[in-house]
Amino acid sequence: MSTPHDAVILAGGRAQRLGGADKPAVTVGGRTLLDRVLAACPDAGTTVVVGPRRPTVRPVTWAREHPPGGGPLPALAAGLRHCTRETVLVLSADLPFLDPGTVRALLGAATEADGAVLTDAGGRDQPLAAAYRTEPLYRELGLLAAEHGTLAGLPLRLPLAELTLRRLHRPGASLDCDTWQDVGTARARIRDDGSVLDEWIAAVKAELGIELDVDLAVLLDLARDAAHRVTRPAAPLTTFLIGYAAAQRGGGPEAVAEAARRATELTARWAAEAEQADEGGS
Repeated sequence: MSTPHDAVILAGGRAQRLGGADKPAVTVGGRTLLDRVLAACPDAGTTVVVGPRRPTVRPVTWAREHPPGGGPLPALAAGLRHCTRETVLVLSADLPFLDPGTVRALLGAATEADGAVLTDAGGRDQPLAAAYRTEPLYRELGLLAAEHGTLAGLPLRLPLAELTLRRLHRPGASLDCDTWQDVGTARARIRDDGSVLDEWIAAVKAELGIELDVDLAVLLDLARDAAHRVTRPAAPLTTFLIGYAAAQRGGGPEAVAEAARRATELTARWAAEAEQADEGGS
């Protein structure tokens, strides 16, 4: 069970290394960077996105830093004002390969310290790919604001220097997209590391607003059986009909599994009849 938590996603900044492009709206695998980060933290009680309003895959709370363009600390403070749970995820909106498993690991590690951060391939801390205990983080921001009169322009390392942090070395999940070369690398990685099917299914579900998790192996086996035992065009049409039948029965993984089971048995009967016909039997 996931640790109760909120999430603050920083989606502002000028993106100068991207030529001023709206970085959170840049797509990787057909989904915006912001939506990919939102998909990694679906269990947050409150999800705050600090930055200009944009279309998102699910509802969020919007906030803006003061002063505008003041940097990550004012943005973080603006987001924390909406958080009430003991732990908060703090994420940048340009982490294309952050996943729920890594988020759960961060949340678990944060319960044993003041927080937990991912490290990149070079072992450097990524403080915007992290989970923190809300109270000590908010306290340090308050002390800095009192000392300097403002949080604007202060580096993110200042409040974190006073916190006890655990570190998780997951360079894939901590990969961010600061440049167009980074974006190109992320787009190529989807197609090169064997995850293209998972990425495509995730993109389709997000596009269609589907949260259903099903056993893909069962559906792939059914498609193979329909193609081999019946005829090749039967594969996509059969899987479509499985989804339609499951929806008529209320949806859910169980409905999909039952419809797939019955269709698989039908392909077996179909193949058996074909074999008997070939043998001249009845």
